[in-house]
Amino acid sequence: MPQDLHLSEIYRAAQVLKDVARHPRLIGPTNLSTDAQVYLKPENLQHTGSFKLRGAYYKISQLTDEEKSRGVIACSAGNHAQGVALGATHNGIKSLICLPAGAPISKVEATKGFGAEVCLVPGVYDDAYQRALELRKEFGYTFVHPFDDPKVIAGQGTIGLEILEEMPDVEAVIVPIGGGGLISGVGMAIKELRPEVKVYGVQSSGAPSMAASLQEGKIQHLASVSTIADGIAVKEPGVNTFEMCNRYVDEVVTVTDDETAAAILTLIERQKLVAEGAGAVSVAAAMFNKLPIEGKKVVCLVSGGNIDVNILNRIISRGLAKNGRACTLILDLDDKPGQLSGVCNVIANLGGNVISVVHDRMNPSSHINGCTLRLELETRNPEHIEIIKQGLNDAGYRVN
Repeated sequence: MPQDLHLSEIYRAAQVLKDVARHPRLIGPTNLSTDAQVYLKPENLQHTGSFKLRGAYYKISQLTDEEKSRGVIACSAGNHAQGVALGATHNGIKSLICLPAGAPISKVEATKGFGAEVCLVPGVYDDAYQRALELRKEFGYTFVHPFDDPKVIAGQGTIGLEILEEMPDVEAVIVPIGGGGLISGVGMAIKELRPEVKVYGVQSSGAPSMAASLQEGKIQHLASVSTIADGIAVKEPGVNTFEMCNRYVDEVVTVTDDETAAAILTLIERQKLVAEGAGAVSVAAAMFNKLPIEGKKVVCLVSGGNIDVNILNRIISRGLAKNGRACTLILDLDDKPGQLSGVCNVIANLGGNVISVVHDRMNPSSHINGCTLRLELETRNPEHIEIIKQGLNDAGYRVN
């Protein structure tokens, strides 16, 4: 059964976190949307690089002495792990964290750096969760749930209080959803104080557990999840968070990995902010018109910035392609002198920049006196790509 949570608990959490958590100011208005005034709540600048510190620290601070003496255990895709590790170490408590074996190395090492012992579990978050429950039963640890705990939710809800305090005239808040702890706390704080403010949730299309659950009217368990937003790759929402989202959230939408990558790239280029996939989905929803926010004053919550630098280059490449800043063209050419030069001249005259060329004479699909040309281009936007394609066609080249 869902456990009760009252607004007074969120205010108590704010007092506890007053000198512990950072309170990053809103950034904006930005140019991230042409339809709305978009501001950012940059929790990627929080201690540990994520909002998760708030809920984890508040939960640990409220444990009894007996619970603290047993040490704490948690499961996480990475960000909750760091919050629990820092909170436990700060309070002189032993911590053991179960992480999915595929969690970014940067998050694993950061968790160890904050003083926790780490147990890597094959699979995804839900597998780490089951292992944590087994270890809790075996050794008597105190479990700190990453999202489905009222005190954890209360800690996350302090973000909602900060948004309303800094921007009393906000009209909509867009929040990433994994298990739902963040949007439950933020949604409660905002709706209890300003019920007219819209609260929107965003999930990855590869892990839409809360969206599916709300649509079906009961908690759904996904067979699998697949997304670059590892921080919200959760197969099943919590009992508490499902009920609170039912009550406080106006709509939940999904964004693709390509849209998320484009949002990460845009935040880097325009706002000089590094966001992980889970943190950028809120911005992606605003950028790609997933929500009815036209003409409104909107806050996108950038929930975390702990992105694995080893995949950042790939994500940027995907983001460039999604934004029309890069493209790949394949042409069928007659294999004779001057063809490559002619193609490059057309592209150059139209303002494109060739960054890679592959000239293939052995392609079996080409005619006997032909060849295939694969070009990677740097472009300005999707319209620019169409102009280059049309220019090549007009010059007599066949663009596949």
